Amino acid sequence: MASTTPIDTPPAPPAPPDPKERPRSTGRMGDKVFVGLSRGSGILLLVIMASIAVFLSYRAAIAISKDEGNFLTTFDWNPAGDPPVFGIAVLLFGTVVSSIIAMVIAVPIAVGIALFISHYAPRKLAAPIAYVVDLLAAVPSIVYGIWGALVLVPYLEGLNLWLDQFFGWTYIFEKTEVGVARSLFTVGVLLAIMILPIVTSVSREVFLQVPKMNEEAALALGATRWEVIRLSVLPFGRSGIISASMLGLGRALGETMAVATVLSPSFIISLHVLNPGGGTFAQNIAAKFGEADEFGRDALIASGLVLFVLTLLVNGAARLIIARRKEYSGANA
Repeated sequence: MASTTPIDTPPAPPAPPDPKERPRSTGRMGDKVFVGLSRGSGILLLVIMASIAVFLSYRAAIAISKDEGNFLTTFDWNPAGDPPVFGIAVLLFGTVVSSIIAMVIAVPIAVGIALFISHYAPRKLAAPIAYVVDLLAAVPSIVYGIWGALVLVPYLEGLNLWLDQFFGWTYIFEKTEVGVARSLFTVGVLLAIMILPIVTSVSREVFLQVPKMNEEAALALGATRWEVIRLSVLPFGRSGIISASMLGLGRALGETMAVATVLSPSFIISLHVLNPGGGTFAQNIAAKFGEADEFGRDALIASGLVLFVLTLLVNGAARLIIARRKEYSGANA
């Protein structure tokens, strides 16, 4: 019988590396130093945020413990009185209302500008427009405030009369007091101009990340450019638009000098947004901090704590929305 010889089988190919597994450090000194600095920077940031929260909470507790009014519902702000009475109802209302007005005005315009730059404008025109939009984000707040007081306030008086004439039936745009346009509506318009570059820049970068194959496939099927944007671009960038809006909202909530320059402060809550008056957290702190005594500063710090928590909630919500899409969260990096 013929003898049979075993056939050598080739070795199995190595398993492909798991893309989720991060490469291990090679043990070099530079890698160890970089990892240590990165970890230390993150820990330092958390320590700083925690220190700010502890400081604000401690000083706020001192002020609230001596407040004879309800800190959340009192309309007055008189920490120097005997007894001291102060509350954040007017400040919270003004901050939220002016920010909502800013978002309603700024977000649709910002999305439209971002779509024009990314999908409609020629390349030679898109680059200068994008540069100008990014440059607007670097303008200091006080410059916006001076421009708003000298230019925006006088020109908005006519708009206020027009809104009162044709939309006064909505009660919100009914102007019941005579005075210059130093109102929450004016503040909202100014804040909309200030947050427009942020929302536009982030939305533009999101729209530029839309896979070209999706757009080309829609065009090949006979879709118009608007249908491509509606069916491919906007669904892909929805979470990015929301995140950009949250970032803009975070700036609108904490804006100080521009609001303090334009607004005529008063501790009255009115749904007539065209009437002069109102107040915000940042504006009240900037206006009263210099003349306040130690207890008055504690009261202002207490209001600052509320603004601090409100801003953290907004930024946290933006981060959660970003984390829902791996393309933006960096999970695939």
